[in-house]
Formats: sequence, structure tokens, C-alpha cells
Amino acid sequence: MLWSWIQRTAARTAGSRAPVHSGGRRGLFGMGGGHAPEGTSPARRVAKRGAILFAQATATWYVYGLCVDGVKTHVLQGTRFASSTSGSSSDSALGAEVARLRAPKTIPHADGKTPRPAYCGDTARPMHERMEALVLDQQDRLVAALESLDTSSKFVRDRWERDDGRGYGITCVLQDGAVLEKAGVNVSVIEGTLTPGQLKSMRDRNPQTAAVLRDNEEYEFRVAGISVVVHPRNPYAPTAHENFRRFEVHRKGDGAGEPLLAWFGGGADLTPAYLFDEDVGHFHRTLKTACDAHDPAYYPRFKAWCDRYFAIAHRGGETRGVGGIFFDDLEDKQPEDLFRFVYDASSAFVAAYVPLVARRMTAPYSQRHRDWQLVRRGHYAEFNLVYDRGTKFGLMTPGARIESILMSLPLTARWEYMNSPAPGSPEDALLQCVRTTRDWAAATK
Repeated sequence: MLWSWIQRTAARTAGSRAPVHSGGRRGLFGMGGGHAPEGTSPARRVAKRGAILFAQATATWYVYGLCVDGVKTHVLQGTRFASSTSGSSSDSALGAEVARLRAPKTIPHADGKTPRPAYCGDTARPMHERMEALVLDQQDRLVAALESLDTSSKFVRDRWERDDGRGYGITCVLQDGAVLEKAGVNVSVIEGTLTPGQLKSMRDRNPQTAAVLRDNEEYEFRVAGISVVVHPRNPYAPTAHENFRRFEVHRKGDGAGEPLLAWFGGGADLTPAYLFDEDVGHFHRTLKTACDAHDPAYYPRFKAWCDRYFAIAHRGGETRGVGGIFFDDLEDKQPEDLFRFVYDASSAFVAAYVPLVARRMTAPYSQRHRDWQLVRRGHYAEFNLVYDRGTKFGLMTPGARIESILMSLPLTARWEYMNSPAPGSPEDALLQCVRTTRDWAAATK
């Protein structure tokens, strides 16, 4: 309707009574190609230009609205719009592919019995080299575990190098699988010069960092990390994310010496569309066990940190999911102790998460469930694009590989105007859950 109105208005403006034809090549928002073909009427060219300007203005206003401090969502005076997740018309059968799926009997590296590799105890090697070995090792393990869920789908491995020669990455991506709609297991090992924006962000975040790094000097960084996001196809199977990294800072030109600062960061969190207490409890207990082996204070501290970090402010503070653990600037113990902790925590992710997908991947579902999954993915994308610290750091890094940075976004998502699940529905149960916090490690097994 909007497109027709624009065309009619433009036709009147141009003084043309020629009929307006539809069809042809589609472009932005289905409004036509990127340019007017030869012979196109002035009315159509004006209409097309108007449509593009309208789309650009709409997108700009949407992003602005998300970033305005104190913006309120899901509030409309006098009217509430029904959600598609509450109607019976959207309960049509979907997910016929689940009848062909078979959950694996065993999942590689999920039993916790994989022996520690040699790099864990090789103290003669520089720590940044051992961290590089760790993330590459974890990447191979997780890819093998995820591929066991659907033997017909394989990850594509894309090795890339920075244009300036200062690092590389390996992006492993699986898209449009029967079990995994999109999954990315990324490793990056890079170095570079801290931009003023990155330096300011680091100084503002940590007073100890601010005391060491001066805002009028230049510094170089070196980082090795693994970043994982898995978006299953079945709405009953939860999305999950993990990220572990080691970051060090040197004075410019002194990369061969001891770093001025070095710390570990990372964590893992779960984002279900439908709530199963036993699944969330298993995820949290597995991470808690890994934390407790190194410091009993770690899990409660990092769990609370995770709940705070993944809050979506413009959604009234609801969290992106049901949490897990999150930490940054971790340097409270000896580097060897912290390295062993990061190894154990990252190794626990396979056991914490992949069996949950195996448990739910064959469950029948309907269009109603799929629609709600896509709505929740929309909230997931909002957090990543507006608040996520890693995404911001990547986008501020000169020469960054945008495809790998935005790998975390789902393949598909949905934004429904004024979506409001029916009270007491499974969808509402999830929504109420992410508006509070719970002791998931004590949840029913």
C-alpha cells in the first residue's frame, strides 16, 4: 500500500497520467532494483527515489530509537496487539524434518575424559602461544561435537589473514543444516595498535587499566580468542554462546617484551526460546563444576556478572537468555592458574550444551513455536548490535573482518509489533523468566 501511494503521488507530481506498472526486478525491501532502467518514466524514478529515502529514514529512526537513553518498548496507550504466538491459526504443523533426524548415541568430547594436551603444561612457551594452541584445540573439539548431531551437514572452514599481515583467523560456519540453522565457531589470533576509542573504553572499564595505560601514549595489543554462537533450527533447542580469550597490551614497538597488562576474559551463556528447567540446570551445574575446581567463589561471582552483562536496557532490563558465566579483566591469580581455569571452563562447554541440542532436536513443533523462536532471536540480535562489548571492539579495529564479527547474528529473525504472549502460556513463562534471576545450579536435574 505504501509503495502504491508513493507511486501515485509521484505520478501526480510529475504530471503524468501514464499507468504505473508493477513487477520487474526487486531490490531494497522489494521496491525495485538499484537503479532505474533505461526508458523508465520520470514518475517511476521519482517514486523509487522516494521509497529509498523513506526506507533509509525509517532504518535511521529505528536505530536511533534503540540508542536513546530511557526509551520504552511494548507500551501503547489504550491498545494491545495480539501476538501470533497466542493464536491457534499459527499452530499448523511444521518441522517435518525432525522425523528423519536421529540424535547421536555419543557426542565427542562430551564425557569430560579428553586428556589435557601437552600445551597446558608447557611453561617454556610464551603464554600467548599457548593460548593460541588452546583456542585452536577447542575449535576442533566443538566442530566435531556439533557435526555429530547431523552427519549430513559439515562446517565450512574459512582461513583468513589480515591485510597488514598482523594475524589470522579461522571461521568455521554451518548454515541451513537440518539440526543447526546457523552455527559459527571462530578463532582469531591478531595484533594491532589500540585506537583512541578502544583505549578509552578499556580505561573507563577498569581503574587498574587506567592507572597503567595513559591516554596520551600509543599501545599495541595481542589477542587470541575463540567465539562460538549456535542457533539450532528446532525452537525447543536453545541457542548458546561462548567466548574465551587472552588479551595483552604492550608499549608500541615493544611487542617482544613482557606485556604491561595481560588478562583473560570469556564465558558461556544459554538463550532458550522455550524453558526447560532441567536443561538450564544442567548447563549451569556443568559450568559451576568447572569453576569450583579452581575457586568456589568463581561461579556465583561470574553468574551474577553474566546476568548484569546480558541485560537489554531498552527492553526494560530483560536478559538475553538464562545466563551462565561471564568474566573480563581476570588477573586475580597467577597466569598459570588462570590458564588452567580457562582451559577447563572452555572444555566444559561441549558437555554443558551439545547434549541439550541432542535432547530437543527431534521434538515436533508448529509455526507458533517457530514464530516465537524468531521473535526471541530478534532480541538476541538487538543485544549483539547495540551492547555487546566484543562486537564494538571488533568494529572499531582497523582492518577487522566484518563477516566474522557479525557471525553471531542468527540467519533469520522476526520483529512483531507489540508482541505480547498470552498470560500463562509457555512463551510468557520464558518472558517472565528473563525478567528476573534464579539459582539455576539448584534447579531440578
